[in-house]
Amino acid sequence: MVLACSVPAARLAFASWQTFAGATPPPLGANPVETLEHETGLWALRFLVLTLAVTPLRRLGWVGLAPYRRTLGLAAFSYAALHFGVFVGLDLGFDFAAIAEDLRERPYIGVGFAAFGILLALALTSTRSAMKRLGRNWTRLHRGVYVAALLALVHFAWLVKADYAEPIFYGSCIGILLAIRVGHWTRTRLAARPQAGDS
Repeated sequence: MVLACSVPAARLAFASWQTFAGATPPPLGANPVETLEHETGLWALRFLVLTLAVTPLRRLGWVGLAPYRRTLGLAAFSYAALHFGVFVGLDLGFDFAAIAEDLRERPYIGVGFAAFGILLALALTSTRSAMKRLGRNWTRLHRGVYVAALLALVHFAWLVKADYAEPIFYGSCIGILLAIRVGHWTRTRLAARPQAGDS
C-alpha cells in the first residue's frame, strides 16, 4: 500500500526532473510550479477521500481495509506537506512577508493552511503510543479528518476559476461519506437510549 501511495509522487518527481532538465515539451507544462501545486494538492484531497471511505466500506464487510486507514491518512498528509512545501518554497521562495500578504489578500490560502494544520496534528498523533496516551481523546481528535477534508474542499473550490466539475465530484464524495458517518452515529445513539418501559 505504501508503494502504491508513492506512485503519484514518483511520477511527479520524474516529470519535474525532465522539465527542469529541459525536456521538450516540458511534462509539467509552461508553469511547472503551478502544476506541482495543483497535482500535490489534488492527490492530498484524493487520499483524504479514500481515508474517509475506509470505515464505511469496512462496515459493509470489507474488513481487510481497516489496517490501511492510517497509511492512507499519512499519504494524504504527505501530499499536503508536498503541496505546502511547493507553495512556500518553490512558489514564494520562503519569503514570509509574501506569505503574510497572500494570507491577507487570498483567504482560501488561510483555509488551506488550517486544513494542513489539522492534518499535521493527526499525523503527529497517528502512532500507537499516541493512541494510548490520548485515550478517548484520540478518537475525538481524529474525527477532525472530516473538518480537514471540508476545509481542503473549500480551499480547492475557492481557487478554481472556471471548471467546477472536480470540486463538485469530490464534494459529493465527502458529503456522502459524512452523511454515512452521521447516520451511523445517530443510529448508535438511538440504540443506546433506554427504551420506554425498561426498568
